[in-house]
Amino acid sequence: MAIIDAHHHVWDLSVRDQEWITGPEMAPIARTFSLDDLATEARAAGVGATVLVQTVTVADETPAFLSLADGSDLVAGVVGWTDLTAPDVADTLAALRELPGGDRLVGIRHQVQQEPDPAWLLRPDVQRGLAAVAAAGLVYDLVVQPHQLPAAAEAAARLPELTFVLDHLGKPPIASRELEPWASDVRALADLPNTVCKLSGMVTEAAWSTWTTPDLSPYADTVLDSFGPGRLMFGSDWPVCRLAASYAEVLAAARALTHRLSDEERRAVFETTASRVYGL
Repeated sequence: MAIIDAHHHVWDLSVRDQEWITGPEMAPIARTFSLDDLATEARAAGVGATVLVQTVTVADETPAFLSLADGSDLVAGVVGWTDLTAPDVADTLAALRELPGGDRLVGIRHQVQQEPDPAWLLRPDVQRGLAAVAAAGLVYDLVVQPHQLPAAAEAAARLPELTFVLDHLGKPPIASRELEPWASDVRALADLPNTVCKLSGMVTEAAWSTWTTPDLSPYADTVLDSFGPGRLMFGSDWPVCRLAASYAEVLAAARALTHRLSDEERRAVFETTASRVYGL
């Protein structure tokens, strides 16, 4: 079975600061991570294609990522960033498509998790931007905190023409072993047919040094049962995952969490959902 890693990052700290990497606990990822670094680990894990996802709300990151993808036989898609509230967002998306590697642009993401307004996704200017993303034939990756899930569901309901991809299960409180209200809110999002979820980011929401696969099971089972394998895709969240686990450990956990699925269902999670949703 070919594996698509639907969610990873790279960054070069000599080119662009990652302001969120602060404090001694972040030391394992406080360095530059290149596509060559990724390829070593991904190829060893049997990954044949990946999706490179934005990290900072800086306009020049997306063209740089497209250029990287253009020269890579591993990165099949890029989820970039642009200012959704800008009146010329449609023109900006069209311009990105014309850049080297522009054919690898598959989606847009904004760090909604950092927005103080829990209803940021419902603002008229944001809604207009999301409609432009849909019109461009792109998907929208949701990186939200659990309390922002209701607004995410409302946004998806208002824009049925746009596919919303929930990153990291909506960041459930795995470390504290709480399920509600996250579980109910994620089920409400999954009730909408234009939503998809990434089986990603769980190890860094768990206790970094002591997590076990059974700790992750209630959360993985919730999204498996809610979205189904046909709307679920594996993502490593490398190199952020290195705070709690290696690439190989993340993949092993994902395989264990999906052991009850049929071969066809596992193929959906590890390959075909990402290929279909992102048009890889």
